[in-house]
Amino acid sequence: MVEELEKTLEFESTKVSIRYCRPKQELQNPKFKEPIVNVTASVGREAILACVVQDLSAYKVAWLRVDTQTILTIAKHVITKNHRIGVTNSDDRTWFLHIREVKESDRGWYMCQINTDPMKSQNGYLDVVVPPDILDYQTSTDMVVREGSNVTLRCAATGSPVPNITWRREDGQVILLGNKQVASVEGSTFNIIRVNRLHMGSYLCIASNGVPPSVSKRIMLIVHFPPMVDIQNQLVGAREGQAITLECISEAYPKSINYWTRDMDEIIPQGDKYEPVLMDNAYKVHMKLTIRSVTSLDYGSYKCVSRNSLGDTDGSIKLYRIPPSSGSHSTYANDTKYKGKLRKNYGNNIIQGNQDMLKERDLKLRGRKENGDDEDEDYSDSGASFTRGCPSLTLTAVVLILCLHHHHPQLRRLHPA
Repeated sequence: MVEELEKTLEFESTKVSIRYCRPKQELQNPKFKEPIVNVTASVGREAILACVVQDLSAYKVAWLRVDTQTILTIAKHVITKNHRIGVTNSDDRTWFLHIREVKESDRGWYMCQINTDPMKSQNGYLDVVVPPDILDYQTSTDMVVREGSNVTLRCAATGSPVPNITWRREDGQVILLGNKQVASVEGSTFNIIRVNRLHMGSYLCIASNGVPPSVSKRIMLIVHFPPMVDIQNQLVGAREGQAITLECISEAYPKSINYWTRDMDEIIPQGDKYEPVLMDNAYKVHMKLTIRSVTSLDYGSYKCVSRNSLGDTDGSIKLYRIPPSSGSHSTYANDTKYKGKLRKNYGNNIIQGNQDMLKERDLKLRGRKENGDDEDEDYSDSGASFTRGCPSLTLTAVVLILCLHHHHPQLRRLHPA
């Protein structure tokens, strides 16, 4: 035998009367088998809350939204008009509340209720997490600043949980903060004191809260400064007929106009004789001027000039003449030609490195010196000297010394092979 009951519930601000039946004599006493497990779902996904009931018998299970006291489902029927709500069950023991395409507004407490008298219920919480999103209107855009000024970059983001903001350079280089170098900066604002050209580049504002995906925005920081020229060698020497390259480094932003001039500030054009080359790298320009064959008219001052809207500067390089080397050209066994005075290490080129012959030569020269003969021209590092009356060592003298070495027993004893 059953008893018909009527219960009034409020549904979306409207009172609804529901008639249902329950046994007059309860054969079983339903109860909850386990508590409702709290659920976390991302926006746009499906959330499922489970209510496990034991000994339900003829009683009904209903799902309600606690904060609004809205009836969502009763037994297997969906009461709310929200098309995203659904209900399923498993053997009248586990009742599942489905919330599809979850929204932030779905966050809150949900009640699983059994229509006993008195009513039995338990609650479960649905947490809705939201991946981060950067707010463009509160976030800095590309910036152009003068070198030496202070800069503040801002980044604002929404999400649940509240996102963390990290700043990094897009090129992966370190960030300069005073005397420190750091890989990243934390916080919604990023301050740079006395910005310089090394700070120029693209920065990424990265927002993350553990809910994928993380998002980022690219902010370009442009630093303007007048030109500066750096010259490694301001004095360059060259012989006539030699090819020579003059070099200097220019730094400027906005990008500069770069060119070479001669003594009277005449711009040097590209041609058969001169080859100016510019190699850009961000705000740096490597300037090269190659003179293919130096003549007497090419000696003098050269300037590398750099100009932009903030100013201009130049650097001077002096090209001076190196006189041709004096002395005769000699060809030895290896056909190597030498200019100027011969050094002691040339001996190996005479007769395949015969060191005994050279030692005999040094003995004779030392003997002459001990006899009071005047010294002549030095052989730099060897310490051997020739008398004024003794001509330079010739091939005939070499052969003569070689013969003495083989036929004079004393010399052979002094200098064993």
